[in-house]
This record gives sequence, structure tokens and C-alpha cells, in this order.
Amino acid sequence: MPLDPVAPNPLLLPWSGPFGLPPFAQIAPAHFGPALQEAMRQQIAELDAIGAATELPSFDNTVVPLDKAGALLYRIEAVLSNLTSSQTSPELQAVQRDTAALLAAHDSQVKMHPGVFARLDALHERRHALELAPEQLRLLERLHQDAVRAGARFDAEAQARYSSIMQQLAELTTRFAQNVLADESSYQLLLLGEADLAGLPGFVRAAAAQAAVERGLPAGSHVITLSRSLIVPFLTFSERRDLRETAWRAWNARGETGGETDNREVARQILVLRQAQAEAHGYACYADYALADTMAGSQKAVFDLLNEVWQRALPAAERERQALIAMMRSHGVAGEPEAWDWRYWSEKVRQARFSIEESELKPYFPLDRMVEAVFDCAQRLFGVRFEARPEVAAYHPDVKVYEVFDAQGRSAGVFLHDNFARQTKRSGAWMSDFNYQSRNRGVERPIIVNNNNFAKGAPGEPTLLSFDDARTLFHEFGHGLHGLLSRVTYHRLAGTQVLRDFVELPSQLFEHWLAEPQVLRQHARHWQTGEPIPDALVQRLQAAQRWGQGYETVSYCGSALVDLEIHAQSTPPADIVAFEQAALQRLCMPRAVGMRHRLPHFQHLFAGASYASGYYVYLWAEVLDADAYDAFIEAGNPFDADVAARLHRHIYASGDTVAPQAAYTAFRGRLPSLVPLLTKRGLLDEGAPSV
Repeated sequence: MPLDPVAPNPLLLPWSGPFGLPPFAQIAPAHFGPALQEAMRQQIAELDAIGAATELPSFDNTVVPLDKAGALLYRIEAVLSNLTSSQTSPELQAVQRDTAALLAAHDSQVKMHPGVFARLDALHERRHALELAPEQLRLLERLHQDAVRAGARFDAEAQARYSSIMQQLAELTTRFAQNVLADESSYQLLLLGEADLAGLPGFVRAAAAQAAVERGLPAGSHVITLSRSLIVPFLTFSERRDLRETAWRAWNARGETGGETDNREVARQILVLRQAQAEAHGYACYADYALADTMAGSQKAVFDLLNEVWQRALPAAERERQALIAMMRSHGVAGEPEAWDWRYWSEKVRQARFSIEESELKPYFPLDRMVEAVFDCAQRLFGVRFEARPEVAAYHPDVKVYEVFDAQGRSAGVFLHDNFARQTKRSGAWMSDFNYQSRNRGVERPIIVNNNNFAKGAPGEPTLLSFDDARTLFHEFGHGLHGLLSRVTYHRLAGTQVLRDFVELPSQLFEHWLAEPQVLRQHARHWQTGEPIPDALVQRLQAAQRWGQGYETVSYCGSALVDLEIHAQSTPPADIVAFEQAALQRLCMPRAVGMRHRLPHFQHLFAGASYASGYYVYLWAEVLDADAYDAFIEAGNPFDADVAARLHRHIYASGDTVAPQAAYTAFRGRLPSLVPLLTKRGLLDEGAPSV
């Protein structure tokens, strides 16, 4: 339906939805093009006014308005980004493709604005003589760094080349992500009859049946999709080795299937452009450019950490492999475990060693109770309270809206919880925002979103989570708290806009509370009887937590090491798959383990630049989170008020107002140790190298 040319564009109006939410029902894909054009025009006008000022540059007349500029564009881009990630359509994907280069060109124009940068550069040159408050100094330094890393120091010709590179990258990363979504959403493995369902527990059968319903298949059908919350349980429990192989090969081949959605050439072109981007800044390779603005600071620091853990993880994975082979032999199965066998036989070993089965655990982890658990932990730690607002509609009926209240009972934010997988939603789990808190922009109530991809229960039945699913719920909620608890003055420093290898600390740290016995006893209750999870089952669950850590660590570290290596090439490889295979061979990667994410579908690396040369950040942050949680252990209480207050003030509420090393030291009193991480992963076995 064509738009009414007279009606106002809802994206350009103040958000009139409840609690300041966007007016989702009024927004059509065709609104975005005109709204983005107008918002970009307004931001350039704001920057022109700053650059044309005749007064000598000062913090108040340059840095403050620069941080405030572009608020309208930020909000519109946030709506577009959230919708194309969580509730996309062919029309929205077309908007995303059509505007990717345009927005990248605008971002270059903003960061390279000559008048604004001249003033910013002058202030930065004498920043230590300006007597700025710490947050003001941090803002000046970060905005200046943003501009320099975007090419503000280049001459006009070089700026034009650089802007062209960024536009091409925006188009290619958008295409990469859409290709992965197309491969995932189009695939289904139809299970025909009881023979195909062999070994699948009730919760997997129910999820497969619900997936069939959502795809419009006849009643009684069961399908396995490429949603992680469905394919991983299938690989874990299916007795049909041939079907496990079929499903695993489809999962493994995303982005490498030939035709229009093949990502191999797309990724290669991204690497070529990133190398040109790095060389423009005088770096030998993209890894050096990307890591210059991180806590790690260098390839060596990253490699040293990864290699330390890798060398410990390989023997652990081999011990696990031998246990799998022994289990196979006890069942009369010859040969070696393949990649599609590992989860299946690993589950058999886990059941035998720890007398624990997923089907025994899942009834105690209904989604609704786990949501109550994350809210309760947040309230006990930080005093925040979440109240459901079922009368408020979001962008999809599955999305639940909550009003957030601070420890003083004041309305302090809005939280959107989008937990279910669907064909219009990209895979994975993530946190995003519609607006961050910022006093400078007059935003006191942030609007934060958590997305997960859990397999929805059948109508009338609960959605039951695995323990890993519940951990993901806690992880993303930790990110959500990082955004919701932010209390800063300036938008650029708000929420999760911290250095990439610090951003995973609040999320990974929050995972620890899931495993606390008192949290499990209170919230892990059987969905039918309401009985709390038995203490004996909790003890078996805790004992089983280290099983499989060799596999998980090797799979993760392999991906992180290949990411670092491919971005360290001054001449990007012509064939990314051949490069991947050669790199894994050099690493002695066990064939049946493999990378957690293969390059053709590695969205962390190629659907955007945030984690390029940065997939290591989860391990880097785990060093921090394992050490940080020890502060509560040392206090003797996982909800110790003094430790929680320090954590709130220095980590969750401070955004990027303080450098990460200083923020962590303010919380912990020192920098972290590697020992808690190795202990947590069970990698301090006798005979391992000393730390």
C-alpha cells in the first residue's frame, strides 16, 4: 500500500508509544528512506553550526553539542536495526540493503567533518590544561579517537577513498548477514514417523512439532530447523546417526551452499577492504588496526591468552574423546567419533558419570521461572525491579514489555524481552537498544532489548530451557543490565559502548548467579508440580559442569585463533575455506571438534566489524568475570551488599566514563588473575603447565 504523502512520517515525530516506545504499528518500511534522509540532513546542520562557531573552541561549545548531535538519526537507525534483526521482511531487507552504503557515507562525513574536527583536535591537543572532570576528559578522548580512526586526519582525496571503502563494507556485511539468515530460515529436516524420532526426548519432539506448526506443515509433523535451540538437542539425543550427519552438514554449510547466498566471495571481499582500511591508517594488517582500540592492545597479548588456554584445552579434549570412544565401544560401535557424533556420545558419558540427563533437568527450567530468576537476582544485587506491562504492544506479539524501577522506586527504564526463534529473526542471542540513557540528550529512561532464540513450547505448554539455554538467558540479561543501569551524562559513553573486550564482563559475570544453589532452589521448580529442584540433582549438575569443557574450549579458541590469523594477513586469502582448513591443521584442531563458527557463516566477524579480530573477547572477559565473581566468594555471600554496590558503581553504571583497567581495579582493588578462569574450566589438571 502506498504511503499517504500528506500524513506525517511517524519516525520523524516524537515517540508517542507507552513509556516512550516507538509507534511500531504506524511504521512501514517505506517510512525509513525519507526519515533517514531528513535525520542525516539535521545532523549535518547541527555539525555545520558547531564548525562555523566564531568563539574559541571549548568543551561546552564543541564537545557537548557534538555528543548531542544526531539524536534523531540514532533513534531511527535503532528502529531499523532492531526490526531487521528481530522481525524482518523482504521489504525491510531491501531498505537495509538500499541504505547501508548511504548510512556509512554519512558516518564518514560526520566523523571527518573538517570544521568540527579542527575544533575537537585543538581541544584534544590541550586537554590536560582544560581542567575537565574525568567524565568530560574521557568523552573528549573517545570522540577524538573515533574521528581519527574514521579518517579525520586524511587529506580530501584519502578521505574520499576511505569513505568509499566503508560504504562497500557496509553493503557487504549487510549481504553476509542476510545470506546466513536465508540459509537458516529456508532449511528444514522433516522427520517422518517414529523411526526418525528415535532417541528424542519429549521436549525435543514438542519443539520439533511446534517448529512444524510455525512453518505451516500438517498437524503431527516434526521438523528440525537450524535454530541452535533445536539443532543442538537433536544432535545430542537423536539415535539416527544418518540424520545427525544430515543436520550437522546443513548447520556446518551455512554460507557455503553455492548460489546467491554463498558467502565465501563476500567474506573475501570484506577482508580485502579491511586490509585497505588498515593500510590507510598505517597498520600492517587489520588485526593491528582493530586491536589498537582494545584492552588487549596487540596481537601478542591476545595470542598469549588464547595459546595459554589452547595448550591446556587440547589435552582435555583428547581425554574427552577417549571417553567417547570407550562409551561407543561399550555400545558395540566401532570407529572414531565424527563431528555429528560428539554431542550424542558426550551426553552418554555425562549421563553415565554424573547420573544426570537433560530430560531430568529441563522440567525445572521453564522459561517464565528463569525470567523471574534473572529479575530477582537483579533486585537482590542492585535494587532494580521489573513490572510486566502486558497491555503494551511491541514489534511482535512474542515480545514482553517491562517497566524498570530503580532502588528508590523511580521509573528508570523499559525492557523488551524477545525470547523465541522465528524465521524472521536472525540466529543467536544479543542485546540491543532503542535509546540509551544520556542526560546530555535528555534521556533518563533507556529502552533496552534482549533477544534469544529459544524453541517455543506448544500452545498451552511451557517453554522448557536446557541449562545452557538458561545460561544464555542470564548472559544476555547481564548485557541488558549494563544498558539499563547506565547513569552517565554523555551519550557516547552510555551503556555497553565500552571497549569490545570489556563489554562481555557484565554479561558473563551475571551467568554465575544461575548456578548458585540458593537461586536454583528458589527458582528452578518443576513446571508441573512446583517442587524445587532436588539438592541431589543440583549437586550432580554442579559436578557435571566441567564435563565437556575441553570440547567447548577447543571449539571456541579455534574460532578465535582463526579470526586473529585471517585478519593478520597483509594479503587476504583468495579462498577463505582453504585458509580455514590450513589454519586448523597448523593448530592440530581435532577433526571431530572443529570451529564453533566456520568462516562462511561467522557473523561475529563478517556481519559487522564489532568482533572482527575480536572473537577472543569472550575469553578475555571470562578472565575478568571469573576473578570478579571471586569477590563474592571471598565475601561469603553471592549477594553481598558491599561487593554488589561496588560492582554496580564501577562496572554496570559507569558505561565508558572510566578506562576499563581503572574501572576493574576500582571494583576489585587489583587487576585480574588467570587462575580463576582455568579453575572454572577445569584446565588446572595435574601435569598442566604452571600459570
